[in-house]
Amino acid sequence: MPELRKDPITGRWVIIATDRVRRPSDFARETVTIKGGRFCPFCPGNELKTPPEVLAYRTSGRSNESGWNVRVVPNKFPALRVEGNMERQGEGMYDKMDGVGAHEVIIETPDHMATLSDLPEKQIESVLWAFRDRTLDLKRDIRLRYILFFKNHGESAGATLEHSHSQLIALPVVPKRVQEEIDGAKRYYDFKERCVYCDMVRQDAEAGTRVVLETDFFLAVCPYAPRFPFETWIVPRRHASHFETADAPLLENLSWVLRTLVRKMDKVLERPPYNYVIHTTPIHEAPMAHYHWHLEVIPKLTKVAGFEWGTGFYLNPTPPEEAARFLRDAGLS
Repeated sequence: MPELRKDPITGRWVIIATDRVRRPSDFARETVTIKGGRFCPFCPGNELKTPPEVLAYRTSGRSNESGWNVRVVPNKFPALRVEGNMERQGEGMYDKMDGVGAHEVIIETPDHMATLSDLPEKQIESVLWAFRDRTLDLKRDIRLRYILFFKNHGESAGATLEHSHSQLIALPVVPKRVQEEIDGAKRYYDFKERCVYCDMVRQDAEAGTRVVLETDFFLAVCPYAPRFPFETWIVPRRHASHFETADAPLLENLSWVLRTLVRKMDKVLERPPYNYVIHTTPIHEAPMAHYHWHLEVIPKLTKVAGFEWGTGFYLNPTPPEEAARFLRDAGLS
């Protein structure tokens, strides 16, 4: 029998289509393979083919030269630009403002052929430190209100270059999707005087049916009302509203959890394209008792079609309990 499930944070409904349950082998999948052989502006030796770096962790060399482990550069074709003024205008009933912000690329490794799941944990930890350091730097700009870190892996997930990288976009507004989470979490907190994410961590850890893996610091869980098959969230066990407050032990453990989760997805789903995003509190807001930063990983296994666009519902053919079981049972060599 199909189920309607309601997300306890945003109130969004999804349909778990149990009559058409799909196992990992049932999806028409695109396997991401790194081919190489073409010119890549992200490879060592091509540093002058990108805009000048804004951050680099190095073992040798000078700025904009080889010898780096992680390198952050402005996007050559940015969605938003740092230069400009925050001018808001109205055209009758319509509103607009200048496209002020920042758009940067985090080049995660010098090795063109390595994907995120291939990288050592320390390398992934360095990428997470780059996220944190760039947030602390960009939040000094009072024009900016929100910083989104995200990764597109594979062409169908939006990646235009195969060299492993992630991106950040700093915005002068809070994205609607994030604001819905914050508002929903506030309603829950006002009613129960508890953080909805903390409650989710406690209940799912106790039940275990949707847990993929857990450590002393994090729970990786397929959420109760997932939009997409095998959607998985990584949520800190201890309450924290701002990602940039994460300390060294937390980032070290997060690197292991993220690498392990992606490797499980690679094994179960045969190296699928995927996206991940980090949702955190707007950068100039004080710590929030009701909101909890987290990382969402979404393999690209299905497409959003007319029903989803027309209703705002999502149709998911794989119950999260089944998805979690497949990922949990995936042994790694």
